[in-house]
Amino acid sequence: MDLLSAQAVSSYLERSPALHLVDGVLLDEGPGDDVIDPATGAACARGPGASRALLDRAVAAAARAQPAWAATPVEQRRAALLALAGVLRESADILAALLTLEQGRPLARTRDEVLRAATLLEAVVQIGLDPDLLRDDARGRVFMLHRALGVVGAIAPWNVPVGLAVPKIVHALYTGNTIVLKPSPYTPLATLKLGEFARDLFPPGVLNIVAGSNALGEWMSIHPGIDKLSVTGSVATGKKVMASAAGNLKRLTLELGGNDAAIVLPDARIDEVAPALFAAAFVNSGQVCMAVKRLFVPAALHDELCDALSSLARRVIVGPGFDPASELGPVQNRPQYDAVRRVLDDTRSRLGAQLHAGGQARPGGGYFIEPTVVSGLAEGCPLVDEETFGPVLPVLSYRTENEAVERANQGRLGLGASLWTRDIDRARQLGGRLIAGTVWVNRHVGADAEVPFGGARESGIGQQFGRAGLLDCMQSTALYLPARTEAV
Repeated sequence: MDLLSAQAVSSYLERSPALHLVDGVLLDEGPGDDVIDPATGAACARGPGASRALLDRAVAAAARAQPAWAATPVEQRRAALLALAGVLRESADILAALLTLEQGRPLARTRDEVLRAATLLEAVVQIGLDPDLLRDDARGRVFMLHRALGVVGAIAPWNVPVGLAVPKIVHALYTGNTIVLKPSPYTPLATLKLGEFARDLFPPGVLNIVAGSNALGEWMSIHPGIDKLSVTGSVATGKKVMASAAGNLKRLTLELGGNDAAIVLPDARIDEVAPALFAAAFVNSGQVCMAVKRLFVPAALHDELCDALSSLARRVIVGPGFDPASELGPVQNRPQYDAVRRVLDDTRSRLGAQLHAGGQARPGGGYFIEPTVVSGLAEGCPLVDEETFGPVLPVLSYRTENEAVERANQGRLGLGASLWTRDIDRARQLGGRLIAGTVWVNRHVGADAEVPFGGARESGIGQQFGRAGLLDCMQSTALYLPARTEAV
């Protein structure tokens, strides 16, 4: 099937619409919102909309299926999820085309998203879930046992729809929970199609995917039948979810925003670090929670790095995702597009601000903003203090390494940070002082399946990936046993 244009994908959806998956059945209940193609700003499809009654039905199905699924040997749960990875690979072309239509990224990048989701899935299910032996001595033995929590609710965002939904599925199902997953109303299509393609891999009720407006997410956060909620979204959304979930003390994993700082140390070679920094700042047109959002550079290297980044920004091709020449796509939705434009307007008004490249929204349809490199700013303005979540990078000059670390640690966020240097020992020392859930050296962006990922401060609660991420989906119980005795 050649889905190489927006028109071809829209025609495919007319023949095969995206549907809810509830209790193993595909449902077309309720008219949903128009799905907007961010490359044109026009409606390209219509997703289904879930009522509160449908959510109740999905939660009830998940609750019925959960005891048997938890009792299923872990090897069988692993095999079912590995089959899901196979479905991701087999349907990568279709899912990528749907993602490009609804999210906007170039087709090669959305295909990478799907395949990376499969690779992460395959790695996560190799992590052991065995009990932990904490003590074995004359006082006795103590084991930590781990069991499923029950029904997991999951809310996925619009910036990386499949890539951030699949880890929620695998964390929940591998640990013996069942799941009710809600994709963003901006980008429901590929996730719903994944549910259709995967529905025969699991018993009815184990995997449920329902799409709808933000009201659906609010209903999930207060639903008494949901035992845990895993949310990727903004800090404001996370706070609302946390308040709503207090009614039944739901367990929470919140992966929220980041205003990630990258610090270039004085010994760095600009020709080596500039391309990697550009990629880490402008990946997905800056719409990645762990992308570089603030770049701290020694005064002696400041102008050289600004020039290098600006040269890259002027050369990169921004355009519709179905154009093979495009390297970056649009901002995904109109509210975010307007928010980025407001930040740019504020930046232009700042005394001393210098726009080295970009700074303009492209006229006509679509939510395109040029990759923008800005210098001459400091703390106290939105572009520096807040997460812009768009293709705009402030380059900030510093005098000493201590100053750079202190400024990087300012604010209430702490998702990721990075150091760029040839002195790895120095990076290790400074890295321990950065307040962030993840610190990279000579790279930025990316989570490994075996390494826990989460945020500090208001960037989140709980973790994903690694054994710690899996245990976030489980209830741990301390089991005390008497000391071993020799047989009489």
